[in-house]
Amino acid sequence: MSVALHTPPTIFSMRHAPSWLLLALAAGAVNAGAFLACQRFVTHITGLTTQLGIDAGLWALMAEYGLVVLCFIVGAMASVLVLQGRHQRGKQPLHAAPLIFVSLMLGGVAIAGRVGLFGPFGTSVEQPKDFVLLSLLSFAMGLQNATVSTATGLAVRTTHMTGPATELGVQLASSFFSRGEARRTALQGAMLRGGKIIAFASGAALMVPAVRVGGYLAFLIPGAFILTATVLSFIPGLSVEPPSTRQPTLSRGHRIA
Repeated sequence: MSVALHTPPTIFSMRHAPSWLLLALAAGAVNAGAFLACQRFVTHITGLTTQLGIDAGLWALMAEYGLVVLCFIVGAMASVLVLQGRHQRGKQPLHAAPLIFVSLMLGGVAIAGRVGLFGPFGTSVEQPKDFVLLSLLSFAMGLQNATVSTATGLAVRTTHMTGPATELGVQLASSFFSRGEARRTALQGAMLRGGKIIAFASGAALMVPAVRVGGYLAFLIPGAFILTATVLSFIPGLSVEPPSTRQPTLSRGHRIA
């Protein structure tokens, strides 16, 4: 039994490619929503780690940003513990469960924000409640990223675009020097990565008018995207073929972060 749910034939298929785009769309929306709410990003750790360095010596701020980074890591750990834990017990991993939880978390954030638990929408990071919001969103994105990564044999990640942008350039260049099946594979990879970048930016763009209308309730939108992708591609026997009927998972040489 494998922890991975998808292999290259399904990862690049027209049946499941929309799910990776929906998840990237959701991550872009969450990242933009966090920035519009309190001027900080949450779906990638690079910016937060940079902020830690900038705030060196300001121990309270460093601790708060460190907590946001830690929440992303803990979210990723939680996903693997849930999936790998069932695998170790000889049970089929429930890939949909962490993603459903992410969707519910975003719904909870939307409602909590609406009733005023995070303060006014659109202020700068100043109060502990701002870091509570960022920490919750960071945990959710770590959970999503690790779940998708595990389910695709480390082939797809959806919450950051540095890796996909790098691989887009690599695969486009590789397509110039390859022929036949190798060239087709390179172009498939390039299309997936390019699509994720466009989807991520589109999700961010979508949140601008959404927060103007609904404030914190705009986080319901990425939650709906994640739930849709979960139904499409993460429920064995319903949205994908049973793992036992498909090919082995990706080898290290095929990782396409």
